[in-house]
Amino acid sequence: MDNPVWVPLALSLKVAGWATLLAAVAGTAAAYALSRWRWPGRDLLDALLTLPLVLPPTVLGYYLLVLLGRRGVLGETLARWGIELVFTWQGAVIAAAVVAFPLVFKSARAAFENVDAQLENAARVLGIGEAGVFFRVTLPLASRGIAAGVLLGFARALGEFGATLMIAGNLPGRTQTLSVAIYEAVQAGDDATANLLVLITSITCVAVLLGAGRLLPLAAGVRSGAQR
Repeated sequence: MDNPVWVPLALSLKVAGWATLLAAVAGTAAAYALSRWRWPGRDLLDALLTLPLVLPPTVLGYYLLVLLGRRGVLGETLARWGIELVFTWQGAVIAAAVVAFPLVFKSARAAFENVDAQLENAARVLGIGEAGVFFRVTLPLASRGIAAGVLLGFARALGEFGATLMIAGNLPGRTQTLSVAIYEAVQAGDDATANLLVLITSITCVAVLLGAGRLLPLAAGVRSGAQR
């Protein structure tokens, strides 16, 4: 196959991979904090963190432009340090991470909340510190639920279009991801390339969803077994 197919595919995998990594770290940390600690405004924060799941992607892209643009809240400071995110693949990573974050966050929070607190308390009684309890008890028991969320986040990041187009644009070989390449191929009337890109995207997303579907029942089984 020629470059019009493989270049956006490789870029999309790179963008989705980095975006998923960022969403996994941030989403797991936020999920653990909200599942274990209670403070005023926790429900509001949960709603704000989930907001990218329901907002139109173009709205998210606009917010990112306001935040990261050259005259944005953070963009102006970053520009002084020589960091440009608009119309770069790094900007596409941030856009994809933002839209993938809620999927990781919600799955991880549900997984943490279903961990049996008695097992954590038993580990504390045995003299294990809080860090040890998290890494040796809580995280392993919640790992399958978190992994399912990460897979869903990867699929969402791979198919991101609106926010990516707003913040990263459509520069072939630099910021043109699969979804943007599909849009351009359709606009140009190149049905063969569009069909091939759609097929690749669909197969990848179906495979990811099948993997997530297998992990979620396994996660439920692990939790129920631990609670017996």
